[in-house]
Amino acid sequence: MGKELFNILIFPGLLFLCVFGLLAEFVDRKLYARLQNRMGPPWFQPLADFIKLLGKEDVIPTEADTAVFKLMPVVALSAAVAAFFYIPLWGTHALYYFSGDIIVVLYLLLVPTLCFFLGGWYSRSVYSMIGAVRSLTQLFAYEVPLFMCILAASLLANTWSLSEMAVFYGRHPGYWIFNSLGFVIAFISLLGKLEKVPFDIPEAETEIVAGSFTEYSGRLFAFFRMTIDVELVVGASLIAAVFLPFGLGVGQQLGFVVYLLKVFLLMALISLSRTIFARLRIDQMINLCWKYLAPLAFLQVLISLIIKWVLVK
Repeated sequence: MGKELFNILIFPGLLFLCVFGLLAEFVDRKLYARLQNRMGPPWFQPLADFIKLLGKEDVIPTEADTAVFKLMPVVALSAAVAAFFYIPLWGTHALYYFSGDIIVVLYLLLVPTLCFFLGGWYSRSVYSMIGAVRSLTQLFAYEVPLFMCILAASLLANTWSLSEMAVFYGRHPGYWIFNSLGFVIAFISLLGKLEKVPFDIPEAETEIVAGSFTEYSGRLFAFFRMTIDVELVVGASLIAAVFLPFGLGVGQQLGFVVYLLKVFLLMALISLSRTIFARLRIDQMINLCWKYLAPLAFLQVLISLIIKWVLVK
């Protein structure tokens, strides 16, 4: 019991994930600034912002649904943290795993976006409600290609468990190349899930202030900010575990270093995309996902089925 509590609350659980999330935010902001020839924030800025928000008053709009308004940040953060426990990080097995845990991870990563929608909608603010509708609309665009790409990788491994997938690709290290198309599509879909440029349409600070979070302040906004940081780490960890299955089963120390390198590589690509792309309109985002990403994701599924039929015994 003591070891399980340590794993859940300290490492590789809540405390590690929150610290890593703040570090990820710093790396993202710093690299984004350097790519624009700016200095960027100091290393402690994300932590300082979080502490500052914790000390501020929670202002709740008069017309907001108080219970939903307060509950959504907590539910969003809890779901993102829970998903992390089922992803193999620097070994072939996650902290907790079972047959079918892929479905659980994808479901848990769906919850924060739904919380963004509900929190914004029940704020009863015009800007918040517009951002909430955009979050939900964008959700229906990127989730399908993301799910299909992960499905393709699981079909090739013949399992619905992320840990069993890690074991399979550890035994067949060359097979990751057959998921290359899925990696590109999943990465683009991850940008939509994280609402990063060019898919920062729900926030769009130049248009609708802060989208779903416009009316949030104090500790509640701090929890939402932490959720976004944690979701970045969890999303990058999921993509790394499925499409970059390197360094698994090589020992905890070396495996941990390889895991950090993979996650930071994905963060660097996210920062690069923020630098070179402009924000899309919501209709452009939907067209991109349904006209191009979804058919390409279906092609990845067909490739996996063919490879499985020809090579996998």
